Amino acid sequence: MMAAISRLIKPAVDLFVTLVLWTYFILGYLVFFAPLFIGAFFLAADRETAYQRLLQLYCRSFFRLMQLLMPRSTIAVSPEVRRLRSSVIVGNHLSYLDPLLMISVFQQQKTIVKSDFFRVPIFGWILQLAGYIPAVAGGMQTGLMAERIEGLGDFFTAGGVLFIFPEGTRSRDGRIGKLKWGAFKIADRFKVPIDVLYIEGSQHIFTPGKFLFNTCTANTVRIEYLGRVEPVDESSSAVLSTQVETVRSLLEKRRHSAIGTSEAK
Repeated sequence: MMAAISRLIKPAVDLFVTLVLWTYFILGYLVFFAPLFIGAFFLAADRETAYQRLLQLYCRSFFRLMQLLMPRSTIAVSPEVRRLRSSVIVGNHLSYLDPLLMISVFQQQKTIVKSDFFRVPIFGWILQLAGYIPAVAGGMQTGLMAERIEGLGDFFTAGGVLFIFPEGTRSRDGRIGKLKWGAFKIADRFKVPIDVLYIEGSQHIFTPGKFLFNTCTANTVRIEYLGRVEPVDESSSAVLSTQVETVRSLLEKRRHSAIGTSEAK
């Protein structure tokens, strides 16, 4: 009887929580954060950094609301992750929540965003002022994307992190897809380290291909630090290929460890 009642109630709870969260995500920055963004536009000495910090606060507030509405879901970020500075951060990609999680963790953060988002009223303006990088069809040597990448040297020097999901899309089954070289080329160009993270559990809260949050299941989203790939003096395709394989090996090893732990339970 209780199981039947639970099956009836869960869709309604999922829908309610989903509507609340996406309403806050869409309108929250207009209602609660617009005055802060406007104030930073006129008053901040470093407007770009100020907007990045406001985006962090905004995403943190989103996840605080999510955990309030979904008390059986928790987020665990390893201390090593929070201490990362001046690097290109790469990791696996399981859910639309992943980039929001990255923004919520780091004060000074940038990423590469689909150019379509830059055309969204207000939101695109905020991304622009925060210094985010639009992905364009012509690649990293084209237009605003090239200009933004050119300015990353000062950003890294100031302690900022550029996070990229090199698979390019969300994994539907948890497997690590083919890693694109863009993040590795940027790290090589500016001679900054590549820090490797592993995200676990975000797909159980917001599953690819589904509109509703999964609200009634106990789940922990983890962001773990796997290791660092240091920059090297020489630049070549062979060096980049080795770095890509090193990152893939770290991600695959952690994924298999997670599978083994799950099967043991």
